Amino acid sequence: MRLYTALLKSGAEPVLVREGFSWGGLILGPVWLIAHRAWSVAAIAVAAYVLIAALAPVPDCWILAAATSLILGMTGYDLRRWSLGTRGYLLVHVLAARNADAAFVHLLNQRPDLAVRFRPEPE
Repeated sequence: MRLYTALLKSGAEPVLVREGFSWGGLILGPVWLIAHRAWSVAAIAVAAYVLIAALAPVPDCWILAAATSLILGMTGYDLRRWSLGTRGYLLVHVLAARNADAAFVHLLNQRPDLAVRFRPEPE
């Protein structure tokens, strides 16, 4: 079971953000943040990498870049949640489910007001 946080904004579809370590944040760093529309955090991460490359000596540069990547991996989902919060989303539920689809169904079962607007139409 994985944990997901559900964030809501008036008039927008709910956003589910997984809890835990972010492999995308570790490997892709700022690119992963941009893909999730966390613009300001991505800009700070790029600035950190540029400063490390410009100011640190070569052996230390690699260690500091790896540490920055590790920090982005450990905090990637938290940074994404923070970025959504700055755009007006509010944390409303913490859900346990096997995957994001199951968590979304669980959210709709807990919130009938959302189920009316966001439940997929039967075919």
